[in-house]
Amino acid sequence: MASISSSAAASVAAPAQANMVAPFTGLKSNAAFPATKKANDFSTLPSNGGRVQCMKVWPPLGLKKYETLSYLPTLTEAQLAKEVDYLLRNKWVPCLEFELEHGFVYRENARSPGYYDGRYWTMWKLPMFGCTDSAQVLKELGECKKEYPQAWIRIIGFDNVRQVQCISFIASKPDGY
Repeated sequence: MASISSSAAASVAAPAQANMVAPFTGLKSNAAFPATKKANDFSTLPSNGGRVQCMKVWPPLGLKKYETLSYLPTLTEAQLAKEVDYLLRNKWVPCLEFELEHGFVYRENARSPGYYDGRYWTMWKLPMFGCTDSAQVLKELGECKKEYPQAWIRIIGFDNVRQVQCISFIASKPDGY
């Protein structure tokens, strides 16, 4: 008896549901799409918002991409001071690290995914807890350059509350890089 009443209910509900879905009417016509493109119309090229229409990307041959800001030309002393000021404004602890051999991530000891050599660099002195001026950091950078003139040197910023590294950028590279 239960099987008869459930099948009867299903047959009654089916026509009501079929009326709620719009029927398929086919594909739309191509009239909404443009038929031809202008041959020399440069107004559709990507733009960075300025007068420059296309920007050259990083050349892959002979130049290594290191870390943050590495696609820029070498930073001047004033630009480095501004970056360090930003680091200090965010209450991050500055620290200098250097690398004598590679200066970039590479694979030498293992070929497994996720393992890379060169991630950890040698720390130059201790982190600069209590540092309040970018001149202090740049003075240490100068001392590190004097001690290791052919080293990659980076400035990093640690957030001592969250216990993470928040910023890292190359401050000095050896000649020829």
